[in-house]
Amino acid sequence: MSTLLTGETDVFAAAADSRCAVLFLATYLPNTPTIFGAAERAAVDREIAALAGEGWLLSVARMIDPASDPTPTAFATGFAHDVDVAGVFEAPSIAAALDGTIRLEKAGWSRRFATRWMIGPREFAAVRGHGPAIDRNWGFIALWEWNDAWAAATPEERRDYDVECDIAFSGDLALNVNIAGRHRFDWASSWHHLGVWEAAHPDVVDDAIRGHERVADFKFTTSRHFIGERRPLADLITGPVGAEA
Repeated sequence: MSTLLTGETDVFAAAADSRCAVLFLATYLPNTPTIFGAAERAAVDREIAALAGEGWLLSVARMIDPASDPTPTAFATGFAHDVDVAGVFEAPSIAAALDGTIRLEKAGWSRRFATRWMIGPREFAAVRGHGPAIDRNWGFIALWEWNDAWAAATPEERRDYDVECDIAFSGDLALNVNIAGRHRFDWASSWHHLGVWEAAHPDVVDDAIRGHERVADFKFTTSRHFIGERRPLADLITGPVGAEA
């Protein structure tokens, strides 16, 4: 794995494995039985089951806690974004990630969704929120890239920035938010990094982001965010669903 662009912090530690995130941003295609029918659905289901058997983690919850419910899940995002479904899996390696996305598409996924796939190796290990066990049924996905201000910053300014960001991430954990570490995407994407949060409610996400704004987290980055409600992947494949705040 290539050298980290930023080093470990008080919140984040380097990952101890070479697992690879598989981000998918998917938009529904017309649900026409002659295009995506029972045979295609069964083939996609078989492929998903096969990936699980090969060591894939098929939900953000599993990426954070491999002992959690193994049901594949993703997030319904169509109520707020121009994509209907956003989700993150984690494959055992980059090669497995590439192979798995191709297999899913060939099985029939491409007949149900128009999808942008992005993959990248894990850099930082997942960290869990501080507090009691709760349901975290909302996901917040962040893609970001370093901007021109980052390129012009001195090493000291970058270190100071890491400290400021660590304050914000500590605030996330204090809100009992789980963070699925960080993955590096810039080897094959214009986005440099992926971060994913699990939270109990959109209001919690809003509080967390306000904490990041207070320490000027975004001064060195350009980012795109997605928020969605966790749903079983099987339900999301079946068809569009609403989401209640």
